[in-house]
Amino acid sequence: MDEPLLRKFHKELSAGTVSLALLAVVAAGGEAMYGYQIAKRLEQLGDGVLAGKQSALYPVLRNLEGAGLLESFVEPSMSGPPRRYYRVTAAGRDALTDWSAAWRATRDSLDAVLKEASA
Repeated sequence: MDEPLLRKFHKELSAGTVSLALLAVVAAGGEAMYGYQIAKRLEQLGDGVLAGKQSALYPVLRNLEGAGLLESFVEPSMSGPPRRYYRVTAAGRDALTDWSAAWRATRDSLDAVLKEASA
């Protein structure tokens, strides 16, 4: 197997799904979460498949916030520097519904194509 091609495929695939996954994790949390919590939850729920460098999540979180899908606030931490907490907005919940439907349609379509290819 060509490892560089596989890594490139993973990177391209990840780029299109990380926003959806992060939005879902924050929405499912029910309360505001800080970056490390989000990263750990994503790692747990995704069985490590979606795990990546924690620092890579922050630009995506900022983009989601910039789009009005998340909001954030900073609180002091007893154990270190202040933490930025994120929570989903109403627009974020709407986007999550739409993006989830688009994901399922894409997944189902691709599954059908892959099933035909392996038959």
